[in-house]
Amino acid sequence: MTVIESVHEDHGATFEERGDRRVVAHYGRPERTHVAVRNVVGVTERGYGVLTVEGDDRVEFVDNAVSNRVPTEDGEGCYALLLDPQGKIETDMYVYNAAAGDRLLVFLPPTEHERVAEDWRSKTFIQDVAITDASDDFGVFGVYGPQATEKIASVLNKAGSPEGPLSFVRGTMGDAGVTVIRDDGLAGEEGYEVVCAAESAAEVFDTLENRGNAAAPFGHRTWETLTLEAGTPLFETELAGRIPNVCGVRNALDFEKGCYVGQEVVSRVENRGRPSRRLVGLVVDAEADKESGTDRIPEAGAAVFAGDAAVGEVTRAAIGPTRGEPVALAAVDSDATGGDADDGDLAVRVEGEDRPAERVALPFVEGSDDSARRPRYPDADAA
Repeated sequence: MTVIESVHEDHGATFEERGDRRVVAHYGRPERTHVAVRNVVGVTERGYGVLTVEGDDRVEFVDNAVSNRVPTEDGEGCYALLLDPQGKIETDMYVYNAAAGDRLLVFLPPTEHERVAEDWRSKTFIQDVAITDASDDFGVFGVYGPQATEKIASVLNKAGSPEGPLSFVRGTMGDAGVTVIRDDGLAGEEGYEVVCAAESAAEVFDTLENRGNAAAPFGHRTWETLTLEAGTPLFETELAGRIPNVCGVRNALDFEKGCYVGQEVVSRVENRGRPSRRLVGLVVDAEADKESGTDRIPEAGAAVFAGDAAVGEVTRAAIGPTRGEPVALAAVDSDATGGDADDGDLAVRVEGEDRPAERVALPFVEGSDDSARRPRYPDADAA
């Protein structure tokens, strides 16, 4: 659950469940807070499940389990995946080397941390590794927007803002000790994550919201539209159960690395140079909705057509608050769109009606940063 639920309640928050975590859905009018983040800066509590991995063999153990190189230096992190034997994504995660505390911190989707902890504990064998579910021990807050760097600088003491993506520094905010991580552009804006002890979380949230440069609080609904406009695949909607090459999340893969489950499948797709499907951005025609005064958007799983042939399905869609029109991410056959193929006439089924759709390059909105997770493919048509 959120570690500051009463604070969110005082702000008039509406909550929703994500795995075993209770997170803020919104504080009312999520589209308005979306615009505030795009124009200035906003703050949100992230709903991660958090594991600590300790012991002399911690780096080797996690490195052998995941798709990317785990950093060996304190103050550095990586984005990585767990893959099944067929090369499909079981979960994604961020791994940070906090060597000053002799541990790794692993941030996972709130639906996955308990399963991963149990699985990893069963595989330690004779290695010196101890895995702890520390989800309730930390508060984690995200700060995003074109003025996010100024916001952090206005309240962070004893350290400067971290510069490289997924690097971090330690400092204080008020009387609370914090770790500040530079994010990898997931919202399409400058971003930071602020980690603190759970008992300091209310103070840190108040500092981020009200002290120095003020930041608008926002919830998960706004996070979903920010990341959609940025072209960022999320675990629950785009990544789970798909091969990484299909999702284009090349920042999560070290293709020269061995030992991780599913490597052969991923490498085989990479060597062919073209996955069977790819994630693309679609803008869905909304003229009929303008005439009727209603907003209709495709549901997740809505069919995508090229001519009369079904060629894929929508993974996530919304009225993009910045663009003011329906935008969608879709998993579409490479033979139908992408590579050297002609896009043809695309359409998306919305409430039983086929609506014209235009494929557009991602991101849908150019912000102050570019998402490292935005789909990228090895051929010339990487959009």
